[in-house]
Amino acid sequence: QVQLVESGGGLVQAGGSLRLSCAASGRTFSSYGVGWFRQAPGKEREFVSATTSSGHSRYYVDSVKDRFTISRDNAKNTVYLQMNSLKPEDTGVYYCAAGENTGRLRARLVDYWGQGTQVTVSS
Repeated sequence: QVQLVESGGGLVQAGGSLRLSCAASGRTFSSYGVGWFRQAPGKEREFVSATTSSGHSRYYVDSVKDRFTISRDNAKNTVYLQMNSLKPEDTGVYYCAAGENTGRLRARLVDYWGQGTQVTVSS
């Protein structure tokens, strides 16, 4: 079992930055691929980013490439999403997710979800 708890969301002006954190419990966390999804009002939850169990490979949806960076610290059981140059269209609830591998995460085959943290970007 893995439990995920997100933090770091908030209100920021366009062009600003936020760093989301996801604290995980469970001894097997380091063996999972982890990622971030987001859901805007009235829209489906979409994949944002994922990284492999080692953190060496990273994947991003096109709309956040060169602006967002995912990282993980397995010693701290924590995943991060550094978000720079934020845009109003980045607004939504951001969810941390864990899965068997990044391929499954990108296919939305998630084993564990966090409860989500709200990110609001004002124009």
